[in-house]
Amino acid sequence: MPSSAHNQKELTRLLDIVTRLRGDDGCPWDRRQTPASIKKYLLEETRELAEAIDGSDPEHIREEIGDLFFILTMLTTMYEEQGHFGIDETLAGIAEKMVRRHPHVFAGMKTGTEQELRRQWEEIKAGEKANQTSI
Repeated sequence: MPSSAHNQKELTRLLDIVTRLRGDDGCPWDRRQTPASIKKYLLEETRELAEAIDGSDPEHIREEIGDLFFILTMLTTMYEEQGHFGIDETLAGIAEKMVRRHPHVFAGMKTGTEQELRRQWEEIKAGEKANQTSI
């Protein structure tokens, strides 16, 4: 299994590639893309990944996950270019959410049945949504 340092190196490499593709001396097609224009590719790559999973071919699945990572990296880079958020905020946000939604793993709470865990997940999620709309 790759080390955390190796994972970071490869993620940094992908971010550098996307930055170069979107840079002044990069690819005209990649520079021209917007979140709206790339949405169709996001849907296409998601569908292709789902089909690869149905086909149970790990090598094909790996390739399609990579394609989806690329599109997601492009989207994150576009929003960072616009001054909204970057990959760090995106990854930190999902990490915090998963820790919050798994108190039976990260907060030492007792593990219940799968049905109880699902109910707990939905309650936590509903609480998050309620907090987002409150002033």
